Amino acid sequence: MIFQTRLWAAFAAVVATLCGLAAGQPAKAGPTLDKIKQAGMFSCGVPTGIPGFAQPDSQGVYSGFDVDICKALSAAIFGDPGKVKYVPLTAQQRFTALQSGEVDILSNNTTWTLTRDTDLGLNFGPVVFYDGQGFMVPNKLNVKSAKELNGATICVQPGTTTELNLADYFRANKMEYKPVVIEKIDEVYAAFFSGRCDVMTGDATGLAAQRIGRASNPDDYVVLPERISKEPLAPVVRHGDDQWHDIVDWIVFALIQGEESGITQANVDEMKKTEDPAIKRMLGVTPGMGKALGLEENWAYNAIKMVGNYGEIFERTLGMGSPMKFERGINGLWTKGGLMYAIPIR
Repeated sequence: MIFQTRLWAAFAAVVATLCGLAAGQPAKAGPTLDKIKQAGMFSCGVPTGIPGFAQPDSQGVYSGFDVDICKALSAAIFGDPGKVKYVPLTAQQRFTALQSGEVDILSNNTTWTLTRDTDLGLNFGPVVFYDGQGFMVPNKLNVKSAKELNGATICVQPGTTTELNLADYFRANKMEYKPVVIEKIDEVYAAFFSGRCDVMTGDATGLAAQRIGRASNPDDYVVLPERISKEPLAPVVRHGDDQWHDIVDWIVFALIQGEESGITQANVDEMKKTEDPAIKRMLGVTPGMGKALGLEENWAYNAIKMVGNYGEIFERTLGMGSPMKFERGINGLWTKGGLMYAIPIR
């Protein structure tokens, strides 16, 4: 009996030691991080062209909110925001491109839903933009509400929650509509602005951005007040690589926490001198957070220093410092009545 007791005690000690070792070690490197480190870059699937979110210039250089999320990832991983290959993808192409490994992440105005999270073999990162589906119409139609759209011809992209929400809304309100389904975003907006359809539907901020960016006279069009859905837009990665999922999650949280803590591109070096333990952990002054992710300890510092905090990114791409002039609204910090809330970095 004494021998048995000693044997079990020894076994328990070994298990405790192994558990302690595991707890003190960083997560095992995943295949995605290994692959992109070997390649010296990663591929980011972005929209084919949405002003303010992702739009190429005449030289093919992408900029916008979605692009800056990938720049922040690159800065955190490589210490350089430019180690990204941007792959423009339509709504129908994006999931296949991610599943096949053509891209490592989607930063593509993608709505988080249950079936996408489960059936498609995908994982969503934190929501980076809260939106809702709306309708844009020419002023000449004299329409003031979506409830007046019975019988309308409506332009919509296939393979989107937009297409499904549209059908649900008209069915629920016992109205009829005629869909004009076009895959490429340039073509669908060209159809709308040329008068091929009465109505354009999509994420409301996207409609407002396209109205500014594409209409020859933006004042000829209006986005109706109704929002017929919730559209939480988030980065997307494949199932099966927890480390890569964690990296995406915590870089986004660091951008949000950076804004909440008042850490900006301009003052991040000064903030490293703070006595605030939470800021010291996040910026790598107190080590441990980088090791937990398999990154250098200055991962969050680099993201904010090279790209900016969440508020800075929003302001220059979509906010009052941009042509879009969008209010923060529900995309403001939780401390200011919005929904942006970072999980503790500790």
